[in-house]
Amino acid sequence: MLRYLIGIGLPYLGVIGVLPWVAAQDRFVFGVPFIYMWIFTWFLLTSACLFTCWRLFDRHLPEPDTHAS
Repeated sequence: MLRYLIGIGLPYLGVIGVLPWVAAQDRFVFGVPFIYMWIFTWFLLTSACLFTCWRLFDRHLPEPDTHAS
């Protein structure tokens, strides 16, 4: 369950859950509107969340034997 919270829940809340607040901001980051920077940052953070899930939960799973007769 924790893997789904990290891999799906956090990115969902970061992008969709906070989007109304982010859309109301009139700030700029390095000349880019805050909403665009927010979405771009979550592209990177989503990859980090998925890597964390793989590292903590899936990396140690055994490979299925594909060469069985």
